Amino acid sequence: MVLALRYALRAPLILARRSRGLATIHPQTSLFSPLDTFSERHIGPDDDEASIMLSKLGYKSMDAFIEATVPPKIRIAANTIDNNSIPALSETELHARAKELGGQNKPFKSYIGMGYHTAVVPPVILRNVMENPAWYTPYTPYQPEIAQGRLESLVNYQTMVMSLTSMDIANASLLDEATAAAEGMVMAFVSTNQKKRSFLVDSGVLPQTVSVLRLRAKGFGINLVVGDATTALDDEKLRADLCGVLVQYPDINGSIKDYSSLTDSVHAVGGLVVVATDLLALALLKPPGEWGADIVLGNSARFGVPAGYGGPHAAFFAVTDKLKRKMPGRLIGRSRDATGQPAYRLSLQTREQHIRREKATSNICTAQALLANMAAMYAVYHGAAGIRRIALKVHGYTQVFKSAVESFGYQVDNASFFDTVTIDTSSAGPNTVYNAALAANINLRQIDATHVGITFDESANPNDLLNLIGIFATSAGSTSKVSLSDLQQPEKTAIPTSLKRISEYLPHPVFNKHHSETEMLRYINHLASKDISLIHSMIALGSCTMKLNSTSSMIPLTWPEFSNVHPFAPRDQVVGYDTVIRELEQDLCKITGFHAATLQPNSGAAGEYAGLCVIRAYHESRGEAHRNICLIPLSAHGTNPASAVMAGLKVVPVKVHADGNLDLADLQAKAELHKDNLAAFMITYPSTFGVFEAGVQDACQIIHDNGGQVYLDGANLNAQVGVTNPATCGGDVCHLNLHKTFAIPHGGGGPGVGPICVAEHLAPFLPSHHIRPAESPLAIDATAAAPFGSASIALISWAYVKMLGGKGLEDSSKIALLNANYMASRLSGHYNVRYTNENGRVAHELLIDLAEFTKSAGLKVTDFAKRLQDYGFHPPTCSWPISTCMLIEPTESETLEELDRFCDAMIQIRKEAEDIVTGKQPRENNLLTNAPHTMAVIISNEWNRPYSRETAAYPLEWLREKKFWPTVSRIDDAYGDLNLVCDCPSVEELASA
Repeated sequence: MVLALRYALRAPLILARRSRGLATIHPQTSLFSPLDTFSERHIGPDDDEASIMLSKLGYKSMDAFIEATVPPKIRIAANTIDNNSIPALSETELHARAKELGGQNKPFKSYIGMGYHTAVVPPVILRNVMENPAWYTPYTPYQPEIAQGRLESLVNYQTMVMSLTSMDIANASLLDEATAAAEGMVMAFVSTNQKKRSFLVDSGVLPQTVSVLRLRAKGFGINLVVGDATTALDDEKLRADLCGVLVQYPDINGSIKDYSSLTDSVHAVGGLVVVATDLLALALLKPPGEWGADIVLGNSARFGVPAGYGGPHAAFFAVTDKLKRKMPGRLIGRSRDATGQPAYRLSLQTREQHIRREKATSNICTAQALLANMAAMYAVYHGAAGIRRIALKVHGYTQVFKSAVESFGYQVDNASFFDTVTIDTSSAGPNTVYNAALAANINLRQIDATHVGITFDESANPNDLLNLIGIFATSAGSTSKVSLSDLQQPEKTAIPTSLKRISEYLPHPVFNKHHSETEMLRYINHLASKDISLIHSMIALGSCTMKLNSTSSMIPLTWPEFSNVHPFAPRDQVVGYDTVIRELEQDLCKITGFHAATLQPNSGAAGEYAGLCVIRAYHESRGEAHRNICLIPLSAHGTNPASAVMAGLKVVPVKVHADGNLDLADLQAKAELHKDNLAAFMITYPSTFGVFEAGVQDACQIIHDNGGQVYLDGANLNAQVGVTNPATCGGDVCHLNLHKTFAIPHGGGGPGVGPICVAEHLAPFLPSHHIRPAESPLAIDATAAAPFGSASIALISWAYVKMLGGKGLEDSSKIALLNANYMASRLSGHYNVRYTNENGRVAHELLIDLAEFTKSAGLKVTDFAKRLQDYGFHPPTCSWPISTCMLIEPTESETLEELDRFCDAMIQIRKEAEDIVTGKQPRENNLLTNAPHTMAVIISNEWNRPYSRETAAYPLEWLREKKFWPTVSRIDDAYGDLNLVCDCPSVEELASA
C-alpha cells in the first residue's frame, strides 16, 4: 500500500519525463539530412519548455526577451553567427572529419624528449578516469563534503610528489613545467623581499622553460641570467644580487650533475635553489630534497598521461616547510568534520589571488586536477616496486643503446644519464642519422647537423630498440643486422654512485595494495562515488559555466593519432592537428569579432596574463613603454588584478554603483588622471554581478581617448555568442575559457584553455615559441611550455563548435540567458536578487544576497550552501564576488525540470531559514547549521536535534528516488589550516585510527 502510494505520487513526474521532446527538434527538410544533430542533445529545454519560461517572464518571443536583456547598442546583426559562417556537422559527420584529420598526423616513434614522453596509460585508468564523466565533470573541490574522492586522490598525488622528491610539502599541481619554473623564480624573488633581482638559469634547462621565464621576469623586473650555473657564481656582482638559481636534473642533454656544492653557494648568499626534474628518474636518482633544494618542480605526465601534442599535463611543485605558505596553487590538507572524523579540504585558501588581488604575485586560478589524478592513480597502480621496475627498464634500454652505437664508432657526449644520451654523429656525415631516422618514421632531437639527442620512455619495446640501433648502424656503413642476442644487458647503472637513490619512497598503504586491476577498478569507483558531478545534477556555479561535456566531443581525445603526438614533432607530421587548431582559431575570431587568436595560454588566468603582455608590447613598440597603469573595476573577475601585477602593471581600482554598474564618472576621472601612463582597462562582460552594463562601449571609448587598450575578460562569453561580441563592446583583446563557454570539462579543478583573441593592431604581438617561431618580429615570448598549450583538449572545443554550428551556438547563449532569468524570476519572491537591468533582467547568471539572514537568523552563506548538499546539489559560487551572496549560473544544458528542482530546493531551504527567523528552530542547532547530514549521522543511535531524521535527509519527495549522500559532515576549516597535514596517512596512522 505504501509503495503503491509513493509510486502514485511520482507517476505524474515520470510521465512528464517521458513526454519531453527534443530541445530544437523540427521535421526533416530532407530524407537525407542527418538525425544525430548535436544541438538537440546539447540544449536542455525543448521548444515547449522555452515557451513556458518566456511566458512566465512575460514575453511572446525569444527576440523580445533578448531585446529586454541585452543592450541594443551592442547587439550584432542576426546573421553574424549562423550556419553559413560556421556550418553545423552532425555527430557522425564530426567523427568522420576527426578521423580524416587524425589520419593526417603521421604516427612517428618519438625519441625527442625535452620534457615530453609517450606515456603508457594503464587501460583501467584510461577508461575509468580519463574517459569517465564522474571524474572529468566535477568542479574544483571548494565544497569538500561532496568532493572527498578526488580530494583523496589529489592527496595521493601530493604524497607521491613529496615522497619521490623528498620535499616537505607539494601542491595539487600547476599548469606545466615551464610556468611552474616561472612560479619558482618569482618565489625566489619574493623571498628576498624583492631586493635582489638576479635569477640564474643553468644552460642545461629546457629551452621552452627559458622562454617562459624571460616573459615572466620582464613583468617583475627580474634580471634573468642564463649560463653555466657551476661557474657563473664566480661573478661577485651576480652573487650580490642573486635571488635564486634554476637547474635541470638530469639536464636537457641527459647529464646527471652533482649540484650540492652549488646549493651551498646559493644558500650562502640568501638565494633559493629551484630544481626541475623527472619523477621517474627520481626512482633511481638521489632526490633533490636530499641535497638541499628549496623548490622542486617538473612534469608528471610520464606517469600515465598522454603526450597530446603538448598537454594538458600536470606540473608538480614541491617546497621546503618554510616556504609552504608562499607556495602558489592549490593545496589539499587533512582536517576533521563536525563529528571528529578525518576529512580532506583545500587548505590555506587565503593565499589565493581572488582574495589577495593586486597584492598577489601569482594568478594561479586552477590546477590540472584530472591529469594529476591520473598520475596519482598510475603511482597507486604500480606502487614503488612497479615504478622502480619501469625506471630500470627505461635506464637499461638507454644503456644498451649507448653501448651499441659506440660499437659503430659514434661518440656519446654524456657519461652519466638516466634516459637521455647526446650523440656526436659527425662520423656519419651532417644530418645523415637524423634524416635516416625520419625516413624510418622515427623522430630524434636534432641539436645541430652533427649531434642528436635520444630519450627513451616506457613505451619503447625491443623492436623499437633494434630499429633505432639499426639506423645508426646503417648510417655508419654497417651491413649486418643487429638482433637482441647481439645486445648485452648492462651490469651496472650509468648513474654516479654519489647520486644513486638509497632512500625508500611511496611506503604508504595506498601505494601498496591496489595492484590488481580488480582492486584498482574498485578503488577508482569508490572514490568517484563520494563526489557530486554532472552525472548527478546541475552544478550552478556562477562564472564557471558547468555545461554539458558531450561524449561525442570527448571521443577523439583519446584516439592515438591525437593522443600520442609529441609537441615538438616536425610540422609536416601534424597537418591534422594544425588544421584543427587553425579552424578553431578562425571560428573563435568569428565569434569574438577579432582579427587573430592564439591557443597557447593553458588557463583562463594565463590568457589574462598573455593578453596584458601583448598590450604592454604594443605600447613599447610605439615608444610608450612607460604606460603601466591598469584600471580594474571592483566588479571584475578576481584574477584580473593578479594578472596585471604579473605583467608589470600597477592596478588602480574603479568604483561601481550600488546597482552594480560601472561608475563611468570615476572611470573617466581616473583615465584622465593617468592618461600619460594609462596602459589598459580590464573589464568582465557581462560583469560578475550578472548584468549586461549598457555603458560598456562608453567605458571603452574613455580608455581609448586616453591612450589605453581595453582587455575584455571573456569568462562570461557564454552570454554573448551570436548576440554580441567583445569587439563590438569595444575591446582590443579578450581571453576565452574553453573550459566554460566551449565545453571542455572542468576535470575536478583543471585542465583549462585560455586562448586570447585580438584586434588587428595587436596581432603582431601574439606569443611565439622556439619550436614554432612567429612570423612577426614583435611577438612576445612564450606563455606556455608547448607551442599550442594544452593542444589535445582543443579538440573538444573544436568539436563543440563544429557540431553546434553558428545557429546552435547562438541558440545556446540565448537559452543560457533564458534559463538564468527564469530562475531569477522563481527565486525573486523568496530571495533578494541583487542586481538586474532596467527591465528587471539578469544576464546568464544571478546574484542572490543572503545578508538579511545573518542578523535575523544567525545564518551565513555557508549554511545555505551546506544544506543544499542535502538536496543533492553542488552549491552555487559562494561569497564571491560579494561576501554575502551566491552567484548562480544554470547554463543552456539544463532542462526546465532540473531548473525547477534546483529552485524548489532553494525555496524549501528558504522556508527552513524562516523557521529559524521566527523561532520555530533554534539558531545554534538547526537544519542549516548542522548540514550536510551524512548517512552515518542519520542512522546513528543518538539523535538530539529539534527536527526529524526524515526532514534532514528527505526534505522533498523526489529525494527518495534520487539521493546523493555526502560522505563527511561539515569540515572544520580553521582546524585544517592550524594543523596542516598534506599527505596520505601512514601505516601507523591507519593502524591507530
